[in-house]
Amino acid sequence: MPEGNHSIVTEFFLTGFPGLHPEYYSLTSAVLFLWYLFILIGNAAVLLLFATNRCLHKPMYYIILNLCACDILFSTTTLPKIISKYWFQSGTISFNACFVQMYFVHYLGTVNSLVLFLMAFDRYLAICHPLRYTNVLTTSTIYILSFTVWIVSIAAALMLVIRAYPLPYCASNIINHCYCDHIGITLLACTDRAPYGFPAFVLAMFALVGPLAFIVFSYCSIIIAVRKIADLQGRLKSLSTCSPQLIIISLYYLPRCFVYLASNVGITFSPDVRIVTIMLYSLSPPMINPLIYCLRAKDMRECLQKQFHRRTTPHKV
Repeated sequence: MPEGNHSIVTEFFLTGFPGLHPEYYSLTSAVLFLWYLFILIGNAAVLLLFATNRCLHKPMYYIILNLCACDILFSTTTLPKIISKYWFQSGTISFNACFVQMYFVHYLGTVNSLVLFLMAFDRYLAICHPLRYTNVLTTSTIYILSFTVWIVSIAAALMLVIRAYPLPYCASNIINHCYCDHIGITLLACTDRAPYGFPAFVLAMFALVGPLAFIVFSYCSIIIAVRKIADLQGRLKSLSTCSPQLIIISLYYLPRCFVYLASNVGITFSPDVRIVTIMLYSLSPPMINPLIYCLRAKDMRECLQKQFHRRTTPHKV
């Protein structure tokens, strides 16, 4: 069939977890709903903590705010639809809505990756170039970098949608996933997918490999710089300031790298295992990140303790 908008598909059907027995639909929807609720509460709490404590108005925490906002938006983009599938047996999504969801999935994924790049840049300057840190990473600089991340990410995701939307979809309308993404949609097109897979590859290189390369470089530089510190206590203190970001970055990148490498060395997964793995590495970090901020970031932990102490201490008359 020639290319062009000759689609006869008007809606798509999300399979969710293909092997899931219907008797577990209610339990699955409840677990996903609680997961979504924990993500919203945890990240909203971090945003509230930042808003009510001026001591947190530092470059590192401004970057964390971007990650919180991205986590809330990504989970809101992906979870409500799959929850409704199992809660109300509503697995269909309209043609246009699917492409809107696809756009935000890739847009927010790119934003997330670039925000992690900013995290690594923050720690790199703080430890490797401490004398230049306050001059380079000012509040206005963080505003500009954060704004740039959210704006630059628009073009990459928009390119995927513009390329995929006009394709002819005239066969199956079943997407083997919990949400619409570029691969899941374009596999259903009645045309050669190869020319449309290359832009997705370029986006992956830009959004994942580029920031990851700098992150690896920055933490190698940090390790070299820390090894030069004579005092053991000083080494541990420097490394402790990196631990929250390093845990967050590891949660985001390690599972993705594992899945990518496994697929390239011939390790195959069943559809259920593949989808569960993708859901875990996509939606576990948004739920775990607030705990990491509050337990590992010293300033945030102290502010949280003060807030808790203020609420539990009775006021004197």
